[in-house]
Amino acid sequence: MANPSPQRRFQNPAVFVCDIQEGFRPAIFEFDKVIKTTIKLLRAASLLSIPTYVTTQNRTRLGNTVAELLPHLQTAVADADKTRFSMWIPSISSHFPPEGPRAQVAIVGIESHICVTQTALDLISAGHRVHIIADAVSSCNREEVPIALARLRAAGAVITTSESWIYECMGDAGIDEFRSMVKLVKETGPDTKASMQGLLGGVSKI
Repeated sequence: MANPSPQRRFQNPAVFVCDIQEGFRPAIFEFDKVIKTTIKLLRAASLLSIPTYVTTQNRTRLGNTVAELLPHLQTAVADADKTRFSMWIPSISSHFPPEGPRAQVAIVGIESHICVTQTALDLISAGHRVHIIADAVSSCNREEVPIALARLRAAGAVITTSESWIYECMGDAGIDEFRSMVKLVKETGPDTKASMQGLLGGVSKI
């Protein structure tokens, strides 16, 4: 019997980049590692043609999205400024009509216990599947992070890592993009290890 044609595991994935802004750079725990993992995820999203959505929180006061991310956000479906903590605002939610398929949304950014949490809860309430990329979320106080992740897991979110989500998006080594993705994973391996150690050193608490 012939093997079935390779097929991606996630049929409607999306990446939400939450408020990774210049104004937060001095305050967020392991901010540089959040940026590096986010770049990796955005590069993977580009390879797999996964739509991305980005927000800033009160851009006038807290600054633009960090410069490191901008080259990877040029094709973002939406780039919105907000005062609401959740990313689930009309300029983004309008791309996910209630009658449409359930999305598999990966969330990266800050802060874990505020904007990331409220975005995830709104997405879950709207019927979507939420994946919190644990090596790409943080807060000003590192102790907030495991509490937020535990709450989100209890609410139905999947707490996962960048590499796990990337491979789950692919689902099959037979897809055309697999070789390019393996190259990306190997290239970013040292940064991934540093992010895992820096942000998830307290993994037993998550």
